[in-house]
Amino acid sequence: MDSHPSTADPAAVPAAVFDSGGRRIVPEVMDQPGLDRALHRQALTALRRVNWLSRTADSLWPSIAALARELAKHREGAPLSLLDVACGGGDVALRLAQRAAWSGVPLEVAGCDLSSTAIEFACEQASRGEIAPPRFFTHDILNSPLPQQYDIVTCTLFLHHLEESQAVVLFDRLANAARRLVVISDLRRTRLGFWMAHLVSRVLTRSPVVRVDGPLSVAAALSLEEVAKLAARCGWSGCQLRRVWPERFLLTWNKS
Repeated sequence: MDSHPSTADPAAVPAAVFDSGGRRIVPEVMDQPGLDRALHRQALTALRRVNWLSRTADSLWPSIAALARELAKHREGAPLSLLDVACGGGDVALRLAQRAAWSGVPLEVAGCDLSSTAIEFACEQASRGEIAPPRFFTHDILNSPLPQQYDIVTCTLFLHHLEESQAVVLFDRLANAARRLVVISDLRRTRLGFWMAHLVSRVLTRSPVVRVDGPLSVAAALSLEEVAKLAARCGWSGCQLRRVWPERFLLTWNKS
C-alpha cells in the first residue's frame, strides 16, 4: 500500500493549455504521492479502457512477433522475455501476454511501476485471466537501473511525464535493460489529440483524475521531431519512428 497521506486533489490542478510550439509540463494528478487510493484505482480502470480503445498493446505486437519469428529457429522453443516499464495497471502487459498465447509465441511477460497501488491493481487483474499471468513488481526506473536484462522492453504513456533530462535517463535505462528490442508508445502533441483527450476522457469515464490528466498529458507530450532528436541524442541509431492511431507515435529500436 502507498503510505503517503491522501492530499492530492484533481480540482486543484491547473487546467491544461495547449501550445503547438512547445511542451507545457504540469505535474499530473496521477503523479501525486498523496492521491486517494480509490481515485487512483478508478483512474487505472479508466486508462485500461482508453488503452483498449487506442489499441495500445496491439500496436506494439507486430514488432514483438517479428522478433519472435526471427529467433524461433535459434531458441528451440525457449521463451522470449519482455518487461513493460511504467506499466501502470498492467493492462498492456496482460494484453501482450494474451496475444502471445493466442499466437503460440513463447513469451514471459513482466511489468514494473513506481506505484504500489498500480502494481497491486495489476496483480489483481492478472489473477483473473486464463493465461500464465505476467509478473509485476515495484521499481523506480528513473532512480535505479533495472535488476536484469530482457529480450524486449516496452514503455507506454510514460515519456510525456518527463523533463528532457529524465527522458535521457529513461532511454539509457531502457537501452541497457533490452538485449534485442525496445518499443516506446506515447502521445503526440497535436491540437487534434488535445481535443480528443478532452472528449474521450469525458465520454469513457467518470474519473476526475483522468478528466484532468488526459489533456495535461497531450500538452506535455513530444512532437515527432522532438522524439527523433531525443533518440539521436541517446545514440539509438537505426530506430524507426512512425505515427499510430490515435495521435500517438511508435518508436522501435532493434539493437541487433
